[in-house]
Amino acid sequence: EVRLSEINKLPADEIDLPLLIQSGLVPRNALSAKVIFSGVISRKVVLKGLGATKNAKEAIEAAGGSVSE
Repeated sequence: EVRLSEINKLPADEIDLPLLIQSGLVPRNALSAKVIFSGVISRKVVLKGLGATKNAKEAIEAAGGSVSE
């Protein structure tokens, strides 16, 4: 699980599993990741191939971003 606040700090607009692994937010052997509603997101990001809780998805969309699983 990855918090919204951690996604907000990443230096990329497109967030996918390889980026999360590279940044150390998930283990190297992770096969998937899910973004949870914890913290705030204040910029537009696009999640690709990642899961997101309902509230996290709503927060990302409210900030102008999108989620494509």
